[in-house]
Amino acid sequence: MSHLDAVLQTEDFARDVLSGALATAAGDESVEEQVAARLGRQYLLRQKPQPEVRVIVDEFAFRRPAAQGETWQDQLRHLEAAALWPNVTLQVLPFSAGAHHHMSGSLTLLWQREGGAVAYTEGNSKGWLFEDPDEVLRERLSYDRLRDLALSPPDSLAFIRDLLEERGP
Repeated sequence: MSHLDAVLQTEDFARDVLSGALATAAGDESVEEQVAARLGRQYLLRQKPQPEVRVIVDEFAFRRPAAQGETWQDQLRHLEAAALWPNVTLQVLPFSAGAHHHMSGSLTLLWQREGGAVAYTEGNSKGWLFEDPDEVLRERLSYDRLRDLALSPPDSLAFIRDLLEERGP
């Protein structure tokens, strides 16, 4: 969970992140398609009934932001607002938690109303979907271990606000 979760990225931040290595004429169209896809997923956060979303972001993502200036400030303000949404729980995994097994990628867990679940891990430009209940359970337990090490939601919000204050108006 070293990167900033795509479901909480602003449009400009997503564009900056995605356009880095793809800044070619052919890449511009691909970047815009990916930005649109990310924004589409964010739209789901506002549907009724609102899905419950829990996000853990590694402190590394805050200390080495992928965008600069106003884009990063806007992103931090967006995270501050999202942390207050009733259906979103945002936690920061501090450096003091030490090394962990999701440092080079992300984990997404999805539960369906009928009780089934899937896990999706992504890292080093590859993704893996797990549907086997034992594999999903293993990934869920790895998430639980990270959550146990993360700052509480109120402390995570204070962390983000401190970053905003450090960076100025």
